[in-house]
Amino acid sequence: MTSKTEWNFTYLLDDAYIHLALAKNFALHGVWGMTPHEFSSSSSSPVFTFLISVLMWIFGNSALIPLVINLLCAVNILCFLTKYFRRFSIKTNFILLSVLFTVFSAALHLQLFSGMEHLMQVLLVILNIYFFTDWISGNFTKRNSLYFFYGTILLLGLVRFEMMFYFVSVAFFLALLKKFRESLLILIFGLGPVLIFCYFNYQQTGHLFPNSVVVKGARIDFSGNVFEQIKDILLSALQNRSFYKRCLLPLLLLGALLFADFKERRSLQEFYLKNFLLLAWAATLLLHSVFADLKNILRYEAYLMVAFAMLTLPRLTSYFEDFKIASKKNYILTFLVLGNIVLMFSKMVFSHKILMYGSKNIYEQQVQAGEFLHTYYNDTKVVANDIGAMSYFTDIHLFDIVGLGSPQIMEFNQRADYSERAFGKYVGDYSIEQNYQLAIVYKEWLRGFVPAEWEEVAVLTIESNAVVSQPDVTIYCINPAIKESLENNIRKFNWNKNVKVRIIE
Repeated sequence: MTSKTEWNFTYLLDDAYIHLALAKNFALHGVWGMTPHEFSSSSSSPVFTFLISVLMWIFGNSALIPLVINLLCAVNILCFLTKYFRRFSIKTNFILLSVLFTVFSAALHLQLFSGMEHLMQVLLVILNIYFFTDWISGNFTKRNSLYFFYGTILLLGLVRFEMMFYFVSVAFFLALLKKFRESLLILIFGLGPVLIFCYFNYQQTGHLFPNSVVVKGARIDFSGNVFEQIKDILLSALQNRSFYKRCLLPLLLLGALLFADFKERRSLQEFYLKNFLLLAWAATLLLHSVFADLKNILRYEAYLMVAFAMLTLPRLTSYFEDFKIASKKNYILTFLVLGNIVLMFSKMVFSHKILMYGSKNIYEQQVQAGEFLHTYYNDTKVVANDIGAMSYFTDIHLFDIVGLGSPQIMEFNQRADYSERAFGKYVGDYSIEQNYQLAIVYKEWLRGFVPAEWEEVAVLTIESNAVVSQPDVTIYCINPAIKESLENNIRKFNWNKNVKVRIIE
């Protein structure tokens, strides 16, 4: 990775620098925002960002802090997975292969270098299942395990907001077990911190959730036909190829195990109690697939894959003891086991490509753009998208055309007169009225309507694209008075040798 970035460690996603920018501004300036100049609710994981900011306040501003957090999470993940699988067999091959399958089927080695919160989310999910299964196995009497379970519930919602699907699912299935007190406590511990955050976020932005969740997530706004909106969301989920490629095989394996248990059941109550957590996680996966995202370097579904591995592998110990005999007992189950192994290896191949080229892409595009702005326009008004590195390495005044760092765009997108052409005009008018000087954006993200007042100055192109949305970034001059100096600065800047710079004459 670093050999391709001039030996500068670079995260695989620009989103990691969103966390860093927010943490930097909160730790050093007391502003929860992408810039030190204004509030912006841009973090999809308030707990993770806050932890980075605390460590920055103690140890100073360092881009390596998310990596250190992830390394500590990774060590604990391996430890608790080992302890968990040891409950079901003391044989080394079962424990070792189960841990390896869990790690690689969720691409946790990839998440380590993403600089994101997903390893923390996975660790909390592992602890959650570890203590919850201990509570169930003790016939619901081990109170200490239940308290640790509630502790993880308390944090999970603010580490990733989609964990609300899990809270609702577990509470629902516990209610079917007539564990009404525990069901209610899960909703209180899980949703309580989220609702408190939503209250304070609404005071600042007029939205319950962070900008990233509002912009990217499925949304029902109750402004029109709600049933039509739900139908559109469901149709979109059914057409999501990522679900079929990444989640269908684990879900089918889970279904096969449930069906086998159902056939051998002595009572419905016994079957339900044994498979309660599997059912809750199946419901979580389906809710996530409908209302959340499954794209982007395997990270959004990582917690789901870990949960499924933890819950299904203990049912498959016979395959570890004698694969030949076990495989002949149930051909469908064997086919699904082999299919999931193939899926794991396909994820490893994909992960290798991202590890090879992801940080290279981010360094050559976002980091280089951030360093260019830091050198010449550190405190300037800039229009941008993919705002992480550009915000972290500078103190610019930012106008984000996507809306993650600028609520004005989110408000515009909800207007009744919204159209692609109106969007281009709005961005142009706003940038002129507010005296923005230049723009560094993907031309394609201007939705086909470049503001008439903007003048194209240069195009920056990278090769071997694996993670960024577009290989070309366009630099526009908004203030005609700086055009000549902008061209000269682009020529003078020491761009990475792999960045092709084309000045528009």
